[in-house]
Amino acid sequence: MTTSLIFFCFLLSVSVTATGVVKDGNGTQLILVNNCKESVWPGILSNEGHPSIKDGGFHLPSGEELVLQLPNHWAGRIWGRQGCFFHETTGKGTCQTGDCGGQLKCKGIGGVPPATLVEMTLGTSHSPLHYYDVSLVDGFNLPMSMKPIGGGVGCGIATCQADLNGCCPSQLVVKHNGKVVGCKSACLATKSDKYCCTGEFADPKICKPTMFARVFKSVCPHAYSYAYDDATGLMSCLANRYAITFCPP
Repeated sequence: MTTSLIFFCFLLSVSVTATGVVKDGNGTQLILVNNCKESVWPGILSNEGHPSIKDGGFHLPSGEELVLQLPNHWAGRIWGRQGCFFHETTGKGTCQTGDCGGQLKCKGIGGVPPATLVEMTLGTSHSPLHYYDVSLVDGFNLPMSMKPIGGGVGCGIATCQADLNGCCPSQLVVKHNGKVVGCKSACLATKSDKYCCTGEFADPKICKPTMFARVFKSVCPHAYSYAYDDATGLMSCLANRYAITFCPP
């Protein structure tokens, strides 16, 4: 996730209330909500130097939610795995999308793309601001959103509410038993510098959105569609709680 474009929020001092708002300085709450019709197995990958959260993975049944308490300045990514089957004792198994080494608990292993990502940096030693986005740079497998609960004026909602699998170009489709379960990004499909904004194209003045990125953007305007999509993809805020919803309404 890049931070070249900064959105400033109106900063509020938040105290403990009966609603359970966390005191400023005690970290950030994430409320993970599964609004999908089927189970989701969230995967969590902490950035280097940050502690692991719930060993990196767990089961979240349809219609349920789970509250996570994150430490100050935590940074990492969250994605949803679908179509998973794990052994009750060993925790080993497979997922149709977002699989992380065939384990229920990802433990430092990222999800296999295509997978929709929520990325976040919840403050640093230089700034208290939180930066976050929904990224389609590694492709798409299910709708996701990250919404601040409180936080003041100017806080954005990062979201891709649409099911891109239904309009995925044929060149990017990923199927399981004949069913479309994911949509690759152009970068993932071609692995070329031109589409991945790498090598000689690692410059926002040179690397521009592809036709496929524009398709993603037209359907999900508040998500990252390619590497340099900061202007409308990157959100910022300073809230004590955020809701991350799989299949937001």
